[in-house]
Amino acid sequence: MSQIKQVLGKGVPVVGNDIDTDRIIPARFLRCVTFDGLGEQAFVDDRAQSNGKHPFDRPQYQDANILVVNGNFGCGSSREHAPQSLSRWGIKGIIGESFAEIFFGNCIAIGLPCVTLDRASVQQIQKAIQDHPNISVTIDLEKMQVTCGDAVFKPSLSESAKQMFLRGTWDNCGQLNQNVAAIQETASKLPYIAWNAS
Repeated sequence: MSQIKQVLGKGVPVVGNDIDTDRIIPARFLRCVTFDGLGEQAFVDDRAQSNGKHPFDRPQYQDANILVVNGNFGCGSSREHAPQSLSRWGIKGIIGESFAEIFFGNCIAIGLPCVTLDRASVQQIQKAIQDHPNISVTIDLEKMQVTCGDAVFKPSLSESAKQMFLRGTWDNCGQLNQNVAAIQETASKLPYIAWNAS
C-alpha cells in the first residue's frame, strides 16, 4: 500500500465555481473499457471553446501536478472518470474551496488528496500561480499545511481521509493484497466458498 504524505510541485489554476464532472470529462468518454487516454480529454470541451487559452493547454502549466480550484468542484454526476482524467493528465493533489462529496470520495479511492481552504486563500494561490507559474506549491498532509512560495496556509481535510492517505489505506486493492492470508483463513471457514489461491 502506498502512503501519501506530501505532494510537491507546481500548480495549475482552473478558476470558477460549480465546475461539474461533465466539464471535467464529457459523457461521450465514459464508454471506455479502461481509463487509459482519459488524461488527454480532461476539460476537452472547455479547452476547445477557449482556443488554447485554457490552463490545461497553456505551456507554462504542462508540468503542473497540483490543481487549484474554487467552490463546489466536481459537482454533477458521480462519474469516477472525472478524477481519473485529472490524475492521468498529471494531477497529484487538489486545493479548493469545496468539493462535491462523491467527487471527493472518488479522489480518495485513487489516492488523489483534496484539501480545502477559504476563498481568499484559494484566490491568493491562484493569482500567485498565474503571476509566477514556476512557483513551488506543496500540500503537506502530515503538517496539514499548504505552501505557495513563501506563503503558508492551514487547509482542512477530514481526519479519516487524512489517515487513509498517511497510512496508505486509501488503496482498497492494496489492502486486499496485503491481507491475502487472513482472507484465505476466513474463507476456508465458510461452507459456501471453495477457496482456490491459484
